[in-house]
Formats: sequence, C-alpha cells, structure tokens
Amino acid sequence: MSATDDLIARYTPEIGAETHCGPWLEIDQQRIDAFAAATGDLQWIHTDPKRAAQESPYGATIAHGYLTLSLLPFLTESNAPGFFERNYPGMRLRLNYGLNRVRFPAPVPAGSRIRAHTVIKEVEAVAEGVQFTYLITVEIEGNRKPACVAEFLARVYP
Repeated sequence: MSATDDLIARYTPEIGAETHCGPWLEIDQQRIDAFAAATGDLQWIHTDPKRAAQESPYGATIAHGYLTLSLLPFLTESNAPGFFERNYPGMRLRLNYGLNRVRFPAPVPAGSRIRAHTVIKEVEAVAEGVQFTYLITVEIEGNRKPACVAEFLARVYP
C-alpha cells in the first residue's frame, strides 16, 4: 500500500468529525491596524476606534474578514512544529490549494477572542497526492454566530 493510500485509509473514518480545536487568539487593535496597513484597507470601521464607538453598529472597530481568514494557519495550528509529521505521515509537502466557500457571518470586534474548529469533509486521491477538504469554523468567544466559516482545500504529496 502506498503512502497516499495509507493516508486516505487513516482519515476516511474521521470524515465528519472535528479533528482539531485551536487556541484562543485575541484580536487587538494593533493587529487590525497592521493588517489595514498591509492591505491598504483603511476603512474607519477597522481603524478609527473613536469614530467606530460613535457611528458603528458594533460600538467598536471590527477586524477585516480577510484578517480572520489569513489567521487560519495559526488558528488551526497547521504550521506548528511537528504538526505536519504527526498528521501526514509519509508525506513530504503540503500546499494550500484554495477555498471552495467562505462566509463571514459575524463581525469580530477589537478585543474579541477567536479560535478555530476543524472538521474533515473529504479525503481523496488527486494526481500524485491526497486532497483534504476541511470545514473550518472560527468561533468568537461568547457569540453564537461564527466569525468565519470556510471550506479549505489542502494537498499533500509523498
């Protein structure tokens, strides 16, 4: 049996199950401002706490949706030391292949804490590797609605 077959056999029984819940991360104004500067999205609802407190329906600045999305590697701990070796034995390379669907159901006010829950939706052989489809839901502490729900595709190769 090949390394790709082994990986598919290992994860097929876990389809539909939560495989990871990441650490909480506070989204502070400094992080929001740095993202705004990096992307050029300087809209006041993200960068002007005084104006946002007065005019925003949220009473505070909010994180960019794409900031939340960009934090998925940290929130899922997929780049943590040893993660790759533990989760993809026999593989040498992992690539972010893309996203099928992304939604931002609730805003993330500055000072909120978020964390990600990962569920395996599908595991399949592709070309010379294995494609994983993950459903990642980013929770906001104390909020019923999630900050982000993304269907993420990763490919791993032996």
